[in-house]
Amino acid sequence: PKASVRSASLFARLVGHAAQVGFGIRALLVTGDGMDNPIRHRLAGLGSLVEATDDLFIGLEAVIEDPAGYGLLVIDCDAIGGIEAGRRAFAMLGEVARRVPVILVSADCKGQEFPEDRSAPVVLRAPLSMVSMRVGFEHALRDRLAIRMI
Repeated sequence: PKASVRSASLFARLVGHAAQVGFGIRALLVTGDGMDNPIRHRLAGLGSLVEATDDLFIGLEAVIEDPAGYGLLVIDCDAIGGIEAGRRAFAMLGEVARRVPVILVSADCKGQEFPEDRSAPVVLRAPLSMVSMRVGFEHALRDRLAIRMI
C-alpha cells in the first residue's frame, strides 16, 4: 500500500509540473488576428500571460529591448507572409534567440521541427491542435521544465 501511495504521489507531482510548464510565462504573440487568435487561447490555456501585436517589427523590438521580460516569442507566420518570412524574422533576433525560445507557426511548413539546438526555433504546422501546441510549447521551454522537475 505504501508503494502505491508513493507512486500516486510522484505521478501527481509529475503531472502537476507538466500542467504548469507555462504558468506565469510572459509570451509575446505576433499575429494578425489580435486577441481572437486560437494560438493566443492555446498559450493562455497552458498558463502563459499572453501579449499580442499585429506588427512584426514592434514585436521583435519588444523582445530585443527586453529579452529577460519575455519567456517565449510565438510568431504566426501566416500573418506576416509565410514560414520563410518567419525564419527571416527569427534571424533578426540575433543573440536574443539564445535567451528567448521562439515558436514559428505556419500552414506552409512541410513538417514540424523540434530542434536540439536551443537557439533554433520550434516550427509547428497550422492549424494547431492543443496537443501539437503543448508538445511544441514544452519543447521550447524544456529548460524551464527541467528546472521545475528538480
